[in-house]
Amino acid sequence: MIGILCAMREELEPVLEKVEVTEIIEYARNRFYKAKFQNKNLILAYSKIGKVNSATTATIMIEKFGAKKILFSGVAGAVDADLKIGDLVIATKTCQHDVDLTVFGYDPGFIPESKVYFECDENLNSVAKKVAERLGIKLKEGIIASGDQFIHSKEKKDWIKKTFNAVAIEMEGGAVGCVTWTFDVPFFMLRAISDTAEEGAGVDFDKFLEESSKVSAQFLIEMLKGIDEE
Repeated sequence: MIGILCAMREELEPVLEKVEVTEIIEYARNRFYKAKFQNKNLILAYSKIGKVNSATTATIMIEKFGAKKILFSGVAGAVDADLKIGDLVIATKTCQHDVDLTVFGYDPGFIPESKVYFECDENLNSVAKKVAERLGIKLKEGIIASGDQFIHSKEKKDWIKKTFNAVAIEMEGGAVGCVTWTFDVPFFMLRAISDTAEEGAGVDFDKFLEESSKVSAQFLIEMLKGIDEE
């Protein structure tokens, strides 16, 4: 079983259009879609925005539905200056930029008995790179930072870039990375850039959400062709 997770309905719908949905299950105030794609079993859901929602949904996918891999598709704000709206980026690692226990001498993003960065699966990232090469798509990779904040400030964006060496920011991946690390489940995260995370980012996000979501979803579907269930 492969789990496909998005934060928002607009991000998941383009994926659902490309798979054969066989069952819809209402559970834990959410909706989960069992589906098939090229004889592969999928479980799909949109978690709703934020770290708590995405961590809950990822845990349910693993514990209740038996997902052996989690693929996250969605949009993000650009931190790296080379990233433009519509570009695709995959995470090498995820982290939580809004975790702050520095008063106790810990690094930003660190929680005791956990860690700052959660590595994404190299094999899944390798599949993504092969798909990008085959399709002639430029694919950026790097650290993607998460927090329960929609960043629309150059000052805050620059701090996240400097502190975590992040190339993009969003609101779920760090939490899902923690969940998949805890359960030892391979994790892949793909993001299409929807805004520049500076003043006016909210306008860009609303304008480009649907378009960027379709870009991310189509790429994910191409990846599924080369991924095994186990």
